[in-house]
Amino acid sequence: MEAKSSKSTEAFKISGDWSQQANELKEKYPNLTDSDLKFERGREDDLIKRMELRLHKKREEVINMIKKVQPATV
Repeated sequence: MEAKSSKSTEAFKISGDWSQQANELKEKYPNLTDSDLKFERGREDDLIKRMELRLHKKREEVINMIKKVQPATV
């Protein structure tokens, strides 16, 4: 019986102006393309998977990268 939940399967939602966040990510990670950063509401997993493949990072790392460029919520 596995009782602990995995962070890697948590739903992640993007908030704020994505185009601004995408530009910041492209500055920090120049190998990301516009195609990699294409985003549609409700399709966060697709975006995360593209970024994982391009950057050779794990899901948690990609989510943390996105969180760093998201506006702070009060």
